[in-house]
Parts: sequence; C-alpha cells; structure tokens
Amino acid sequence: MELAGLACAQALATVYPLSKGEKKQNSRVLVCCGPGNQGGDGLVAARHLSMFGYQPSVFLPKPGSKEIYQRLQTQVQNLSIPVYGSIAELETSLQETDVILDAIFGFSFSGPVRPPFDQVLSLIAKSKAPIVSVDIPSGWDVENGPVEREVADKEGQKVDQVLNPEVLVSLTAPKLGVKHFRGRHFLGGRFVPWCVPGAFLSTG
Repeated sequence: MELAGLACAQALATVYPLSKGEKKQNSRVLVCCGPGNQGGDGLVAARHLSMFGYQPSVFLPKPGSKEIYQRLQTQVQNLSIPVYGSIAELETSLQETDVILDAIFGFSFSGPVRPPFDQVLSLIAKSKAPIVSVDIPSGWDVENGPVEREVADKEGQKVDQVLNPEVLVSLTAPKLGVKHFRGRHFLGGRFVPWCVPGAFLSTG
C-alpha cells in the first residue's frame, strides 16, 4: 500500500501540479476511499499529498476493518487531514475540490454496488472536477471495462453514470478492462520491471 499510494500521489502531482502564488491551483484534492486495499492506497496517497503541499481531504463512508487500514486512517488524522463520511459532506466537498482521487473499488470488485456507494459513484461521475483513478476506475469490470452496475437491494435500478477519469494509475500492470481507457495512463506500484512499461508503450 505504501508504494502504491506514493505512486498515485506522484502521478496526481505530475498531471495537476501546484501553481505558485498565494492561491495554489489544484491544491484541494478529495480522496474518496473504499473499505478495502484500494481505500488503503488512497489513505497513503492522502498522506503523501499533504507532505507535497496539497490540501487533501478524505471521504470515507465505510472504514475498513483490518488493523493496517485503521493504522493508515490514524496517520491521516494525525496530519489533521479532514475526514468526511456522509453523502451531504461529499456533495459539499465535490463543489469545493480541484481534483478527485478515486480509490473506492479495486480490480476484485464484482456484483452490484451496495449503498451508499451507488450514490457516491453517481455524485463523483457528475462532478466537474477531474478524476484520477487508482488501478481501475471504480465500478469498471476488470475484463470488460466500463459497465452499468446494478444497485444491491434496489431491483432494476442501476448506478446513474459510469466513471470516466482523466487519469489512471495502474498498479503493477494494467488490467484487461483498461483497454477501454482513453485518458493519461501511468504505471506504478511494487516490483515493476523496466520491460513492463516498455511493452505497453510499444503496443500503444
């Protein structure tokens, strides 16, 4: 998680650098975290972004139960990074943020989207702020890419919109569904040999 989160923070800082002056452009980053390892990557990224000089805040509607996740959450709180959990706070934060870091669902996610994440994904997708996704855009199918996800316990209802981020940070290697992604693409994480990025660059 440490290397993955650092890679995500570095990619965001590369595409959306802080501008000089009293009012730093791109400084307000909303890190949206899920309860799994993806969310842990987001918490690490928030910590590094704070060290880089950004003003991150974290949206965490459902904290993870693992001890490592709770430790990462404590580290964020020790840096006085604001942490929000309600839909109302998300709506307000989306109106004030410059960049969104999507660290909600990872490549192992499958099946319907459970509340409150159906609302979360819809609100993020409708936001005008640019999105940087971690490993795979939240809600995408790992093999088929962007799909319309059904909402759990709400028969026939689907998540309003699919996330279409401007930036994607694939961890270790791009997933098959990422072939549908058309934005700026980074490769990061643990134990990535030089031949891996070279292979993907050579194939376009």
